[in-house]
Amino acid sequence: MKLATGIIPARYNSQRFPGKPLALIQGKSMIQRVYEATKTSKFLDHLIIATDDLRIFEAAEKFGADVRMTSTDHLSGTERVAEVAKEIQSSIVINIQGDEPLLRGEMINDLVIALQDESIPMATLAAEVNNSSLLYENNVVKVTTDKKGFALNFFRSPLSSKESDFFFQHIGIYGYQKDFLQTFCKIPPSKLEKEENLEQLRALENGYKIKIIISQFLTLSVDTPQDIIKVENYLKQNTND
Repeated sequence: MKLATGIIPARYNSQRFPGKPLALIQGKSMIQRVYEATKTSKFLDHLIIATDDLRIFEAAEKFGADVRMTSTDHLSGTERVAEVAKEIQSSIVINIQGDEPLLRGEMINDLVIALQDESIPMATLAAEVNNSSLLYENNVVKVTTDKKGFALNFFRSPLSSKESDFFFQHIGIYGYQKDFLQTFCKIPPSKLEKEENLEQLRALENGYKIKIIISQFLTLSVDTPQDIIKVENYLKQNTND
């Protein structure tokens, strides 16, 4: 079993939520919650926080994380992950979004298992959602797959107005073969990627396959300060977390 290295990209200057990684959730910073949740994965040989901000760097060091400073020129978290990944030994890299405080180690495990197949360059997660009203939410990214479980498309608005019993919501945690991650970051942003503001469409437009792993868990990502309240309410209702 090949283990993976997990990398959590974290930047301070989010447009919608400046300082988001250091936002407190029940007294603990979001970046610490993401780090500790990721550490429960049994298939990571190392976990690193990658940031370009000294405030995040110092906070991460205080709770015992391995944290690396990166260039301030990166346009995406993926580029930040790729910079750090150049120096690691693992052939599998997991890009863990720093705004997923409710993620579970099992989600990371599923990606690492999928990437044991070296013919799969990239994998990500999705979960079945039965709330049809969310189909029309722009901030909820949907994904469709072929019969073998590879992504056909990612989109924000529904492609059809036809009602369905469920859809698959994309969860933005990615796994890569290390070499493919470096290749991906050298490809210019694609037309559909820019239209939908979805970086993963770059891979599809350039002919690369993305394996979709259906997870039994659906997280609550944090995009705005209001989302902190949703996460805290979830934690209050689920005392085991």
